[in-house]
Amino acid sequence: MALESDLILDRSRLKRRLTFWRVTAVLAAALLIIFTIGRFSGYGGKDHIAALDIQNIIVDDAERNEVLAEIAEDDQVKAVLVRINSPGGTVVGGESLFISLRRIAEKKPVVAVMGELATSAGYMAAVAADYIIGRQSTITGSIGVIMQTTDITGLLGKIGIKPEAIKSAPLKAQPNPLEPMSSAARQAAQDVISDMYDMFVTMVSERRNMDKATAKRLADGRVYTGRQAVKNGLIDALGGEKEALAWLNKNKGITKSIPVRALKIRRADGILQRIGDELFGKTLFSERLTLDGVISLWHPDVK
Repeated sequence: MALESDLILDRSRLKRRLTFWRVTAVLAAALLIIFTIGRFSGYGGKDHIAALDIQNIIVDDAERNEVLAEIAEDDQVKAVLVRINSPGGTVVGGESLFISLRRIAEKKPVVAVMGELATSAGYMAAVAADYIIGRQSTITGSIGVIMQTTDITGLLGKIGIKPEAIKSAPLKAQPNPLEPMSSAARQAAQDVISDMYDMFVTMVSERRNMDKATAKRLADGRVYTGRQAVKNGLIDALGGEKEALAWLNKNKGITKSIPVRALKIRRADGILQRIGDELFGKTLFSERLTLDGVISLWHPDVK
């Protein structure tokens, strides 16, 4: 009799466990479906303005580009508000963001609002918008491209180290800190920088409706305040998000009652990596030290 009671109790416990895991599996499946459906929009099927935050260092971002491509095709997104607070980043990062925003602008209005900084590749992203607004004290401009290297051969010679390189051609792996830069290597690097700079100036000229000579004069690398940028035609008006929404209402017929919802870009990396990035990524290393190649970045020297 006691054996039967134990058996009944064991079966009861087993049923409770099975029920628990079945419910857990159903909930997990439901969450997965919700995540999959809402990965790119996630706004419950309501009309809205999507707000894209561009912060810190700009790099080429496949996940961001994918989301922006979805936004371009989403009829429930009536406009895009681009909030920029960035010193710039890689030229490719700025270019890919510019292209993604222009593809959206072909189908719906895009307005950019500058925060404290919108320089270099940050300004490149801004010129993709139909209308640009900045604060009076916003720092913007720094239109240009830079490649940096260091010649450490003198230091190595003092400590008795002589680097050797076997190359397929003289310009392979140039510039290279382990060998002096030849005049041919310097000219080749300058040609690359000049070509990318011309691309940037052309973007500014075409998007800001100014002749190329004027755009080039403004693109000497200097930064501008928001007030100076308005006077020079680099941005359209002074203000913030409120003024941007008013412009959308007045010029694009976007109703004032439509909600603004932040665009969330889901990342494939794990939670531990994200926590590590948050805890150590910006405290141990300067972000600009992680950039390779040609950059479009405003980073004044700190003595």
